[in-house]
Amino acid sequence: MIKRNVLRCLLPVLCMVGMAGCVATSPVQYRNLDSTAQLAPNSQGQNKHIPLYYSAPDAQLSRYTQVMLDTVTVYNGEDQQFGKLSTAERQQLADYMQTQFSQTLGQKYVLTSVAGPDTLRIHLTLTGASASVPVLSTVKQILPVGAVLGTLRSAADIPARSLGSVTYAVEIYDSQSNQLLKAFVAKQYPAAENISASLGTLSAAETGIEKGAKTFLAQLE
Repeated sequence: MIKRNVLRCLLPVLCMVGMAGCVATSPVQYRNLDSTAQLAPNSQGQNKHIPLYYSAPDAQLSRYTQVMLDTVTVYNGEDQQFGKLSTAERQQLADYMQTQFSQTLGQKYVLTSVAGPDTLRIHLTLTGASASVPVLSTVKQILPVGAVLGTLRSAADIPARSLGSVTYAVEIYDSQSNQLLKAFVAKQYPAAENISASLGTLSAAETGIEKGAKTFLAQLE
């Protein structure tokens, strides 16, 4: 009887998660990126986090041992997705992205400012971010139903509505020829039950940047 009552309570939650997972959203085709013409809907099976993707037929990233990391650009096109984030908040996230990606890439590559035959040039563009609602998102996760919903959303890889996220573009070039080797647009967000990511307005977006940096390093291997 107890199990049956629990299932009855969880049924609406399961339906909510299922409905959220079925909502299709079209990726924004940012018009002012250098790689806009090459980017296309991702068919690599990661379209939740990488909706747009491009890879040159002759791209061989494994042969590179050094990286030039450009200063992160804050996208200011009309199709930006920053909502109500202030200019200062956008720059704060861009600076955080610069630090996180630099530190993470430095685990595998030699960071340099000089072009060379074995050097990649990586350009990051922060194209959008949303802030968390600190009190609301934390309370939702602590309450029993909120905790269950957060776990279910995480299992389905669905972001919590009250937690923020970050969207950015990555463009990878051969540093000598300036040939575009790979490019993609990514969206990252913390796990829905991640309480620490809900404690600050930009905490969730920063957590997304951290996840993005780690994922990117794995993609280069």
